[in-house]
Amino acid sequence: MMPLSMVTSGEIVEVAAIKAGWGLQRRLTELGLTPGTHVRVITSQQPGAVVLDIRGSRLALGRGVAHKVMVKPL
Repeated sequence: MMPLSMVTSGEIVEVAAIKAGWGLQRRLTELGLTPGTHVRVITSQQPGAVVLDIRGSRLALGRGVAHKVMVKPL
């Protein structure tokens, strides 16, 4: 497993866990970022946000939030 912030652009990964407080976990769950979900990283350039394609929608996460989302490569 590795943090979502370390994934390169164009890679497809599976969400494994969210290592954050209950408030952030709930918010990310509401946005569709749940364990087992496949996510394609559209943009992951430093510095800047991580842009994801998740279930047909785009989602931008700040680098700090993306660092708390643990993923595994497919």
